Amino acid sequence: MPPELAKRLEAYQKKVAANAENVVFKIFPQKILDLQDMIDASSDPSSPFHMSHASTSTDVTVYPDPSAERRQDSKKRKMADGEGRMNGAHTDNARYAEAVHTNEHIEKVYVIMKKECDELARLCDDVSIWIQLAMPKIEDGDNFGVAVQEEALAELNRCQQSAYNLRDSSRQHHQNRAKLCSKLIKYPNVEDYSLALKEHDEKVLYTARSNLFDLRNLYAVITNLFQKNIAKIRAPKGNNAVSLY
Repeated sequence: MPPELAKRLEAYQKKVAANAENVVFKIFPQKILDLQDMIDASSDPSSPFHMSHASTSTDVTVYPDPSAERRQDSKKRKMADGEGRMNGAHTDNARYAEAVHTNEHIEKVYVIMKKECDELARLCDDVSIWIQLAMPKIEDGDNFGVAVQEEALAELNRCQQSAYNLRDSSRQHHQNRAKLCSKLIKYPNVEDYSLALKEHDEKVLYTARSNLFDLRNLYAVITNLFQKNIAKIRAPKGNNAVSLY
């Protein structure tokens, strides 16, 4: 490897290590406290995660197509002018979809949740690349430290996958809600569909608050794992000078 390239690569690895240790010792602990603050604040009605919003944020009204009246007026004018007599018969009975509005409050909650999930996944990436670069070459003997590194990587991957799954709950919410809304549009006289939509939104808000606990716990677990095993993660082959850092 050319010396200049090796020098730049070494500088990059040092930068990765410095950033990862900042994540482990500063950002991870701070995230535990920040999420705990959000959990504590969720008991206040001003918090978007407070359950009082469930009873006021769901609109079960089936709204008519706002442009249907304009189209009807336009068709009448054309018929009066003698236009569209042939194709008018084909459009008289066309069905224009009614609408059920989305729950805007839950959308705001998901903006917060997706931001938290994205941050957790990114931070796990920052630490994961550090551990992989710190792994020694493959050889026999004294592999306990490498096993610790591999366990740390596995925990990071688990946290990252959990973040992806929590982030995907927004898509699942919209899919499930769309099915209920379509039923409500088709059968507006069936009150149980209105109640089902309200119950669905209440469950989503409750789950979102529970997900705050899950995110806090993920940060707590990986912080505890790294701080207890940092010597082996930094120097898996027992380099004492580094381990005592």
